[in-house]
Amino acid sequence: MSRKVYTHCHYCVSLCGVEVEVDDAGQEILGIEPDRNNPFTWSDFCRKGMAAAELRNHPQRITTPMRRVGDRYVPATYEEAIADIAERMNRIIEQHGADAVGSYHGNPLGHNFGDSNLHSGLLAAIGTGNRYWVGSLDQNNLHVVQEEMFGCELMSVPTDIDECECFLLVGMDPAVSRFGWIEVIPHGWKRVLAARDRGADLIVVDPRVTTSSKEARTHIQIRPGEDWAFLLALLKIIVESGWNRAPQAVPVNGLEEVFELLKQADLEQLSARCDVSVAQLRDVAERFAKARTAACVSHTGLAHSGTGTVGEWLSQLLNIITNRMDMPGGKRYERGFVDLPKAWEMMAPKSKHRTRLRKLPTIAGFHGISELADEILTPGEGQIRAMLICSGNPVVSGPDGDTLDKALSQLELLVAVDFVQRESHRHAHWLIPGTHWLEREGLHLAFGSLMDKPYAQYARAAVRPKGDAREEWRFFVDLALKMKRPLFGFKGFNSIIRASRWLAKIPGLSKLEFGPGWFESLMVASAGRVKLRDIKKRPHGYLYDEKRYGDLAKCLRTPSKKIECAPAILMDECRRLLSQAPPQDDADYPFILSNHRHRESMNSWMNDNRRLFEHQRGNQVEMHADDMEALGIDEGDAVRVRSANGKIELTVTAGTGGRRGVVAIPHGWGSRVFDTRKPGQFQRWGENRNRLVDNQRIDPLSQTPLLNMTRVRIEPLQDAASRFTHSATQDLPMAVGQ
Repeated sequence: MSRKVYTHCHYCVSLCGVEVEVDDAGQEILGIEPDRNNPFTWSDFCRKGMAAAELRNHPQRITTPMRRVGDRYVPATYEEAIADIAERMNRIIEQHGADAVGSYHGNPLGHNFGDSNLHSGLLAAIGTGNRYWVGSLDQNNLHVVQEEMFGCELMSVPTDIDECECFLLVGMDPAVSRFGWIEVIPHGWKRVLAARDRGADLIVVDPRVTTSSKEARTHIQIRPGEDWAFLLALLKIIVESGWNRAPQAVPVNGLEEVFELLKQADLEQLSARCDVSVAQLRDVAERFAKARTAACVSHTGLAHSGTGTVGEWLSQLLNIITNRMDMPGGKRYERGFVDLPKAWEMMAPKSKHRTRLRKLPTIAGFHGISELADEILTPGEGQIRAMLICSGNPVVSGPDGDTLDKALSQLELLVAVDFVQRESHRHAHWLIPGTHWLEREGLHLAFGSLMDKPYAQYARAAVRPKGDAREEWRFFVDLALKMKRPLFGFKGFNSIIRASRWLAKIPGLSKLEFGPGWFESLMVASAGRVKLRDIKKRPHGYLYDEKRYGDLAKCLRTPSKKIECAPAILMDECRRLLSQAPPQDDADYPFILSNHRHRESMNSWMNDNRRLFEHQRGNQVEMHADDMEALGIDEGDAVRVRSANGKIELTVTAGTGGRRGVVAIPHGWGSRVFDTRKPGQFQRWGENRNRLVDNQRIDPLSQTPLLNMTRVRIEPLQDAASRFTHSATQDLPMAVGQ
């Protein structure tokens, strides 16, 4: 016999509704299918969700705490692990201060509000300001712009796709990403294509030819890193042509200053920078400005460019000056079922902390991963000596992984909380089990305001955690209690937690125990838009209201209560870019490294699922066919990709067009997955392209490394056959080591 459980996938922000068939014992997954009774989110269901059970049953999964003893790991109890970690962390803090303990977390933690909230609670208990996160790799530019313009680091304005008649998509490939970034738009790309088929204009800005660009009416093959110049040119043309319109739904400050900035920009020079003709710039500007409804949308391709913060700001301005902000068919604020700024402050509390060496501030409560290696390796007061890595793999996700790996090897204490032992965990003193989303329940309090419709779904646990694994939030709380440091830094809070646990032992009072449910109940009730019990009693998800416009003006957090269109730091940085000469070609490194990912991949943590990538597992260098011919390279040849920072070896595949001089390598590959039962044994597919990226070159405002703007050269390898071997399933390449 079996039963059905209805929940949603947590791998990406499509949040696909799923139907999970489990055995009666609640231990094994028998099948996962899209939940076609879900009213909103099921139709982007993909192979990642279908293969979730295989990841849960990963052969190298950690199911009990593991302690490093010499060159091997031995099982331990949670009590033993927490006692040892607490004692060592307290000793480090007493000797060197709270900042001697650092942390890093990745996407899986952020996709679970309970875990991420109580992870922040633990860090506040420790008192450390050395907090690092995955958002510094691809979304900090948005947080900087939203803080400066709206007064909150997360006040997303999702695209109102169904009413839009002109899409200007910059630095994104929604055929792969499904429109997901810091906006939750289920089956977004399908809805864009449906709008196009009804007559909507579709303009894609990308140096590469992609699945998305092939569907566009116009594909702008822009020079990499010059999106800001393209957007500034559109603004200039629209204003000087008199096509701009005053915003109707939102109050604004600073547009006159922006207009003065536009006068200083020379259109011919902007055209030369982005390598888009003035005629084409005028055409795009006119189509966008004169469309009945339109939206400019920018994503991670822009964020990775080194000028992504200015670019994101200009993208928002383009929507504002054409009256697309919080208007039908433009960018719309969804106030959701909780107060998002409050929820965000719980996940990412604001901090005045600055890094010890570069003196950089936090963004969204966390520092940029580019600084972490130096903060560990450089001696002195405030040096990081212990790290807590939760659901993250920064050696592969971040820049210059070789240096970060060296840094992690020198820590006095490294604790990794994750599903399996990956590249970033190989020096860990303790491995703490992570749980799978199929084993957890909860309501993500931040996602409701990132949705493009008023929607909520309470995630249900389909099965129990494997082995002795406990939910991560319990480990964070128990560690704070054992360290005798108050959770969230609130004196007396630990006593409340202990009292709740004592009361929960009384029959009928188990729900009184402290946990994520406390925050769910409090925050949903305080917002007053929908009742938590109404969300919970609708297992397929709940469209609880009609879409509406005009809420952004009431929710702005700037001191003026207006959108600030001309923040000083953004105006100054734009002027600096205008004053600089355009980037020059480099004879030693003639190619620009671009980024992309596979549909079946999710950054660095899905590539070892054997049910995925059945036809080809690994990454290749995608090159323009003319560049391959010039170098005498054929399809499948092995090459060395070299930057000033490092080198990797991969095989080549020809792209389907795009700009010459641009090479693309998917990120997230090259991580070893270790078998904790067999010392030294691991599996690895592909190569870590971020080893080529310098950790010193960053966007000066977002602190994001230049993942899309690293210069490289391509060197053909003569002895390719001896370097790469391929299995019957075309793994590219797989390494098995001892």
